[in-house]
Amino acid sequence: MQKEINMKINDTLAQDLQKGVPILYKDAFNDTDNLEEGSILKLQNPSGKFIGKGYVGKQNKGIGWLLTKNENEKIDTAFFQKKIAVAIKHRDNFYNSPETTAFRVFNGEGDGIGGLIIDYFDGFYVISWYSEGIYSFKEMILEALEASVSYKGIYEKKRFDTKGQYLEDDDFVKGERGEFPLIVKENGLNFAIYLNDGAMVGVFLDQRDVRKKIREVYSKGKTVLNTFSYTGAFSVFAAAGGATKTTSVDLAKRSLGKTTEQFEVNGIDVEKQDIIVMDVFDYFKYAKRKELSFDVVILDPPSFARSKKYTFSSSKDYTNLLKDAIAITEKSGVIVASTNNATFGMKKFKSFVEKAFKESNRKYIIEEEFSLPSDFKTSPLFKEGNYLKVLFIRAK
Repeated sequence: MQKEINMKINDTLAQDLQKGVPILYKDAFNDTDNLEEGSILKLQNPSGKFIGKGYVGKQNKGIGWLLTKNENEKIDTAFFQKKIAVAIKHRDNFYNSPETTAFRVFNGEGDGIGGLIIDYFDGFYVISWYSEGIYSFKEMILEALEASVSYKGIYEKKRFDTKGQYLEDDDFVKGERGEFPLIVKENGLNFAIYLNDGAMVGVFLDQRDVRKKIREVYSKGKTVLNTFSYTGAFSVFAAAGGATKTTSVDLAKRSLGKTTEQFEVNGIDVEKQDIIVMDVFDYFKYAKRKELSFDVVILDPPSFARSKKYTFSSSKDYTNLLKDAIAITEKSGVIVASTNNATFGMKKFKSFVEKAFKESNRKYIIEEEFSLPSDFKTSPLFKEGNYLKVLFIRAK
């Protein structure tokens, strides 16, 4: 059991926590330098009244997360088990779906424990630890998970080196080792997944609803360009939806083999698709030069990216990225614009769209809006947790 430390916080945070804000902001504390990761804090307002218990797990703006407002609740295996059980119940319909066998089981502060993510891949669980603080509860959390579910195997991702990056490991924890690629389903299509090969497993689960919409409504008879394509998940759904051709563009060399594999596990003829290893910004120039245009252009860039020639920051450069896309989008074509940058909201994202179309002398309407799917539970009082913003924009 971690020791509990009495800790005073400023009145602003005390009031926020009482409303249900889950994060412990650093500037609410006098001195945080000597706090050990994983310590349990008994938080008190300036006059000494108990507010809640949290743990120290340094991440971005916060020094930790609120766990309970009950002074007598112990932070032990039973505590974690209770939280995990509630989370699992919330995902009942996913567990019972033969069409989708990969989803999020526990989504950090949305399920009551900031810094802890648990994903499910057809019998295997992957735990992502976002701070040394939450990692210090590893044995309790594993016990709690084992008491709550049956599983084939458990893997982990440690995402807490000094820069918040992933720590290399083979990531196996217990149970049986998976045979990779593991084939999981999403809305009836297949994904090849690797739980033992770096921080990324091969698909971003948060875009599930967006992929489904692309397949069902926006692909039939269309040419589709998928930029920053990673393993080509959007392209697979577009091809399955009847796209006449998909073009996937990503700078990473491994995207070629990975995207090829995703088409193959779905029985889609790879020869009829284009997979291009190239800087997306160079590709836009090339497409413009060759007078190429597409019915659907998908933009899902990382929040921040640096290549030899370009630095991209979504908060500064998304407008220009959209202008590049608009220039090669067919009349009345569609741009699927997505960002996972948590530092701005949908309103600001829409302002990028407005500016880009205005400067391109094109009109547009927004046909669809998406944020996180239902398994990515969020806290309404922690806006940054609901980071995903996706717009389907019809260019006029």
